[in-house]
Amino acid sequence: MTRDLRKYARQTRVRLVIGLAILLLILGEGLIYYFYGAGAAGMGLLCMLGTLLPIIIIVIILMLLNWIVKRVNPDED
Repeated sequence: MTRDLRKYARQTRVRLVIGLAILLLILGEGLIYYFYGAGAAGMGLLCMLGTLLPIIIIVIILMLLNWIVKRVNPDED
């Protein structure tokens, strides 16, 4: 029985990022809404999405570069 540690590490990273996003949205936005109201919670959500946009763009570019490298060098992993 062999274990694919790269797959396990990738899966763990994805779960951690999803957990962080859920924590930020539920706990963070919930606390902003509780203390400051709906307008501030909406602005907080807008700020979070504005921060997330460049990160998503960078991840997409890196995934595209990884795909290109794998197509050019199929024997590399």
